Amino acid sequence: MQFIRWYAALAASVLFLACCATTGLAQLDSPEPDKHTELVDGQPAPDAAPALTPEERLAHIEALAQEGVNAGHNAWMLVSCALVLFMTAPGLAMFYGGLVRKKNVLSVLMQCLFLMGLMTIIWAVYGYSLSFGGDALAEPGVEAEGEAKVAAYSPWIGNGEFLFMNNVQQSWKDGAVDTPMTDKIPTLTHMLFQGMFFIITPVLICGAFAERMKFSTMVVFLVLWGTLVYCPLCHWVWDKGPLGFVETSQLGSRFAVMGGALDFAGGTVVHISSGVSALICALLIGRRLGFGSEPMPPHNLTYTSLGAGMLWVGWFGFNAGSELACDGLTSSAFAVTHFSAAAGAVSWAAMEWILRKKPSVLGAASGAVAGLVCITPAAGFVQPMPALIMGALAGVICFLACTTLKNKFGYDDSLDAFGVHGVGGTLGAILTGVFATRACWDIDEGRTLGLLDGWMTGGEFTARIFIGQIVATGITWVYAAVATYILLKVLDLTMGLRVSQEQEIQGLDLSQHGEEGYIYI
Repeated sequence: MQFIRWYAALAASVLFLACCATTGLAQLDSPEPDKHTELVDGQPAPDAAPALTPEERLAHIEALAQEGVNAGHNAWMLVSCALVLFMTAPGLAMFYGGLVRKKNVLSVLMQCLFLMGLMTIIWAVYGYSLSFGGDALAEPGVEAEGEAKVAAYSPWIGNGEFLFMNNVQQSWKDGAVDTPMTDKIPTLTHMLFQGMFFIITPVLICGAFAERMKFSTMVVFLVLWGTLVYCPLCHWVWDKGPLGFVETSQLGSRFAVMGGALDFAGGTVVHISSGVSALICALLIGRRLGFGSEPMPPHNLTYTSLGAGMLWVGWFGFNAGSELACDGLTSSAFAVTHFSAAAGAVSWAAMEWILRKKPSVLGAASGAVAGLVCITPAAGFVQPMPALIMGALAGVICFLACTTLKNKFGYDDSLDAFGVHGVGGTLGAILTGVFATRACWDIDEGRTLGLLDGWMTGGEFTARIFIGQIVATGITWVYAAVATYILLKVLDLTMGLRVSQEQEIQGLDLSQHGEEGYIYI
């Protein structure tokens, strides 16, 4: 009886579906009613509006584009904001946290989490304004011209245009006037995206002084560093300042150096500045107790490898999001980011395999990050195959910097912030001047960009951009090093840089925060 019920139910279901299909096919076969003969309230329906011509459709689309924000671009940029914040915590927090000894793991996590909050507040109050304030406007919506433009715009630091989020929230409906660098997203979105860079850049420096710097001194130092180093550099490179590309500089050739810097996502602003500052920190703070005489292995490479994977994913927002739109160049930046990371992971591990007979998880993770750092300034300017070359070179050169170079000079860059970010960022900035091509972005009105651009696209050879990359890199090195040195010297005299020997032996988790990461281990 039970089988009979099942068969009956199945037959009823099949019959029902057959009826539905027959009805649907009958509707498809029935002719459409003529819109001219259809009656409305007993009268013939009015004729439909005449179709728009292609020219009228194009004009309509252009008018819509000028009305406000592009929803697709804005959606991608908000996702990119989340991806870049994801790089700081949990990405960088786990990557750095696994590299320190277990008595210091919470101190690294606290640095990442606390700076996420503190740097956000600073960015909202004045950081965004110092970085991107000042558009040389004669009046709202009208750009000044000639000498008035030069007089109104400060090339060295932003003005008070966006202090306390002034002139940010009010422009969310229309990004065509007030948004720095783009007319496709609202100023509020641009502020959020750039704020995520302001968060992660100082956190990178923490890798140099891990396990020995006072938490209070770290807070004051990185607040001052973000204000006096990051904000000016950001303004110089990305807000049409003296290191910006000459064709986008507010001041034109009067201030831009040798054609300016091509920095798509932060080779100079983020990685060179933080990496060089990390080296100065390592030199001035000194080595950890027992460095060179006792082993200091990472306490949890599982954390580090997971953190590296999170950084890899988050970097798509970091680089591809720097297009500030979602278009073909976004796809290109996405692809070259992935390619460079892949080549970096393989080349670093291959170096270990050749020299040490065993490739390591730490090596593959570090190589991936090195490849990501190297491609950052070039993400919007190079094609996929040069990206593979850049990533492979980054893996090899950063490996040598973190081993041979560090051993030769004996400095204690605890988590290799300089070896990966300083060296990798410098390499990427210089190689941008080699591989940048107008096939990706014709920013210079048909003129070739990198050293190889003429060969790749059939243009003439020029070294203008290559020289500009070297000059901008050198200026960033000098400015970051000098400013960091002065800040640390002042703080050493006033607050002191290091914890006491007893606190360092005990571990920063207990001595600075009164907690332990692993109670039962």
